[in-house]
Amino acid sequence: MAHLTKLTDTYTLNNGVEIPIVGFGTWQTPDGEVAKHSVETALAAGYRHIDTAAAYGNEDSVGAGIKASGVPRDRIFLTTKLWNADHGYEATKAAIDRSLQKLGVDYVDLYLIHWPNPIQFRNNWEEANAGSWKAMEEAYQAGKLRAIGVSNFRAKHLDALLKTANVKPMVNQIFLNPSDLQPEVVDYNKAHDILSEAYSPLGTGKIFKVESLKKIAERYNKSVAQVVLRWSLQHGFLPLPKSVHDDRIKENAQLFDFELSHHDMTLIDALHGEAGLATDPDTTDF
Repeated sequence: MAHLTKLTDTYTLNNGVEIPIVGFGTWQTPDGEVAKHSVETALAAGYRHIDTAAAYGNEDSVGAGIKASGVPRDRIFLTTKLWNADHGYEATKAAIDRSLQKLGVDYVDLYLIHWPNPIQFRNNWEEANAGSWKAMEEAYQAGKLRAIGVSNFRAKHLDALLKTANVKPMVNQIFLNPSDLQPEVVDYNKAHDILSEAYSPLGTGKIFKVESLKKIAERYNKSVAQVVLRWSLQHGFLPLPKSVHDDRIKENAQLFDFELSHHDMTLIDALHGEAGLATDPDTTDF
């Protein structure tokens, strides 16, 4: 397990790049002032890892928030993702450049294929992913991307990708929280030295209604969010909490003055299905 002492502690990816152990998520954060302000607030609160995606429609504002923060670009780990319409070699090359332009940067630290099997590529998803990956490998070699990976991939999607990949994925970002531990995917990631990043680490808010979590949080004098994020870190995951509220953004960063007992970790592990399950990437309608 990484040293869990502060927000800027890092995991080391399989290519040697260091990634801060907590990221600030921007999914469902509206473009414009809200996204810009939330990113600025997160960086002021000590986050050094920002996660966005072409699909979120807020790359411009995330880039503006980074600039306005005054934090040097090389101190920030920035992730964005390839959207489903842009799979395949040529489309991916163009999409990477478009994201860099919107973010106002000349490189991103991590670039991910957002979904393995979009509806419009359902008949040739393996070939489309291989083409996208080739474009990503080239951008990686050219220094536009410091690390490359995937999101929402299951074992079969990764197996298919690894058949043609020259560079192994460094990250798999998946729906990961006490409600869905996705053990098969996490075990696969571990076996292949791929970091498991946890999006929706708070179960898109549903986790706050779980009574047993409220009781555990009371015992530690912490919020449910803090307990669940700490649980994620103690599992060796990389959580990406998202909020647009200044006080929550700060609260979600305060995870390093307590440790969950083995007993409480086990209790939390047993909450399967309490706050939704991961979407099956092979049956999504987008």
